Amino acid sequence: MTKKQATANLSVPAHLEGLSFEDAMAELNKLVSSMEAGELPLEASVSAYQRGSELVKYCAAQLEKVEQQVKVLEAGMLKPFVDSSNNGGSNGGEETT
Repeated sequence: MTKKQATANLSVPAHLEGLSFEDAMAELNKLVSSMEAGELPLEASVSAYQRGSELVKYCAAQLEKVEQQVKVLEAGMLKPFVDSSNNGGSNGGEETT
C-alpha cells in the first residue's frame, strides 16, 4: 500500500472534524515541544503521543483532500514548477527590459 492509499483510507475521529488544519498543526507543535522538553509526566506523555498521532493522521487527510482538489482544478494536468525568473543568466533573478 502506498503512502497516498494509506492516507486516503484514514478515518478522521469525530472530535477532530471541526478543527482547521492550522489549529491542528499548532496543537501538534505545542504537544511536540512539551514532549521534547520533558515537561510531561509519563501518563500525560502517553496521552500527548496518542493525541499527536490523531492530529498527524488528521493533517495528512486534510492535505490529501487539498491535493485532490488541486488536481481537479488543474484538470489533472499538473506541471512541474519552472522558475521563469532564472533563464540561465546571472541577473540575480531580476527581469531584464
